[in-house]
Amino acid sequence: MTSTSANFGFLETRAPALFQLAALAEHYFPTDPSTSLIKLRQFGEVLAKEVAARAGALDRPDASQSDLLRKFRADRIAPQEVIDLLHHLREAGNRAVHEGAGGHDEALTALKVARQLSVWFHRFDGPAARFHPGPFTPPRPPADPSADLRVELDRLRAELAAVQSASERAKADAEAAALALLSSEALRRREADDRAIWEQLAQDTDRQVQRLAGELATLQAQSVAAPAGASQAIKRGEDAAAFIILDEAATRSLIDQQLRDAGWEADTLTIRHSKGARPAKNRNLAIAEWPTNSGPADYALFAGLKLVGMVEAKRSNKNVMSVLPQAERYSTDITIDAAHLAEGAPWGEHRAPFVFSTNGRPYLKQLESLSGIWRRDVRKATNPATALIGWPTPRGLLERLEVDRDAAEANLAEQGFSFGFHLRAYQRAAIEAVETALAADRTQMLVAMATGTGKTKLAIALLYRLISAKRFRRVCFVVDRSALGDQTEKEFTTTKIVSGKGFADIFGLMGLGEVTPDPETRVHICTIQGLVRRVLFAESLADGPPVDQYDLIVVDECHRGYLLDREMSDSELSFRDQDDYVSKYRRALDHFDAVKIGLTATPALHTVDIFGEPVFRYSYREAVIDGFLVDHESPPRSSAISARPPSAIR
Repeated sequence: MTSTSANFGFLETRAPALFQLAALAEHYFPTDPSTSLIKLRQFGEVLAKEVAARAGALDRPDASQSDLLRKFRADRIAPQEVIDLLHHLREAGNRAVHEGAGGHDEALTALKVARQLSVWFHRFDGPAARFHPGPFTPPRPPADPSADLRVELDRLRAELAAVQSASERAKADAEAAALALLSSEALRRREADDRAIWEQLAQDTDRQVQRLAGELATLQAQSVAAPAGASQAIKRGEDAAAFIILDEAATRSLIDQQLRDAGWEADTLTIRHSKGARPAKNRNLAIAEWPTNSGPADYALFAGLKLVGMVEAKRSNKNVMSVLPQAERYSTDITIDAAHLAEGAPWGEHRAPFVFSTNGRPYLKQLESLSGIWRRDVRKATNPATALIGWPTPRGLLERLEVDRDAAEANLAEQGFSFGFHLRAYQRAAIEAVETALAADRTQMLVAMATGTGKTKLAIALLYRLISAKRFRRVCFVVDRSALGDQTEKEFTTTKIVSGKGFADIFGLMGLGEVTPDPETRVHICTIQGLVRRVLFAESLADGPPVDQYDLIVVDECHRGYLLDREMSDSELSFRDQDDYVSKYRRALDHFDAVKIGLTATPALHTVDIFGEPVFRYSYREAVIDGFLVDHESPPRSSAISARPPSAIR
């Protein structure tokens, strides 16, 4: 038994299970949007398995969707745009299953998302790299649509009509007229017949999905046997992702989900100013369409009762960086009661401390201005705009609000360099070089010091100064293996800094035994493997560490080949090769909205690429000359002796 679908018909031959699930979702839309969302969740699960099998990554036919998305993210099997859309369908379907949630607006957005995924899959799976199916066809409306839904369906119909031929429009009009002429009795008979057909189709679809397991096992075996083909499939997927374009309504729904993942309450359709949404105690609201003198802002972010950010959101094919000034205008033009302004406001003309712009697309360095979440701290006119991988959390913005860079830098200038241990001249010079780079807005920097010259003592002194001056609030100190982590924790605990107190006596310190720092932690020691696992292998996008968990990351021995560490089993974390190691290492660091400082004895190419050229160098030769290291190199041998054969040397 078959069905028809204006939006998904092109899938029927190549992916019949996907086609039938999508067609069922369209059918249920007008009468049962929750069931429509559940079918689309199933659609996303089947599509993920289809992709995994073609990439040789479907290790188990019963792999869960969360496991597959985690694998896609960690091993870059699918582009992040695709992962985000699959995550959206999963979350919307979960709410429909577990909460009975999901209205027509949400189901309509999910259908648009599924359509984009279908087009992407069609381009990924075959030779149709430039396949263009035409605009989205709006589904049959419910009996009593809301005003917002009616407007959106009318817009979609107008968009469709604009590209239809005269004959196509005439055919659609004729079908609508014929339906309108049916008597009530005839309409009931037709609906009963349709219902029987669709119920049978639903049963057929369930059987089709069960049969699919065998086909996927075959595909998986073929992909494993021909890894070059699997690699080509992954590359086709990356190329096809560039053509994923969501309209503004669907983009806003995607941004809503991203905000929810970061701890904000966000729903453009219900949490909006025109529907009475206002800041409230103990709630973190992203209130849509907040009025300003330059037009409604897409979102105003409130941490409790305080305004902490303004957001400009554009559809997915728009330049993100170029619209950040609009968010700045919202910050100056917002209509708001003074009681809702954060402490310290206003800052010049700005009433919100942070402004953001986004188009919902994941951040890509090579498409920096067209992707990610752009953020600027407008409390100071010279603060630069930066691109983030994810949304800051409400707590993160409040904590960042407490950081006063000017006051911190003034404090550092007044602090002395007297500690409970002797600080050598070159160590002080290294600290001053780092602080100078920070004042110049450097966010990546490298300190190169020979082995044995006291990098850990340097780190203790540096972090004491930066934290006590309130320049940073939470530091991640990264090591490459557990033994070094334990040794570092011991040094931070036992080294006396001031008044006979160790670092851990003054500031909160957490070692390797704790995965997540608590709010009072100032230094968290972890291994790079643990950091990679937390960032890339989280249960879901919402379960990973927030981008603002740390605002400073110090990586000890950052040149090391952590690939060689075997403290984690292959089942926990594996690297295919050195390039894969560097990629995961860098992605874990880049995830955080933090300054990164690398400490190394021998800068490698990839460390310079990540941290930049060293802001300070102290070489082995300098340390020997200064008397801090002993030269263990053998003296040059006499050329006369060297010329004699080994047997002649006694």
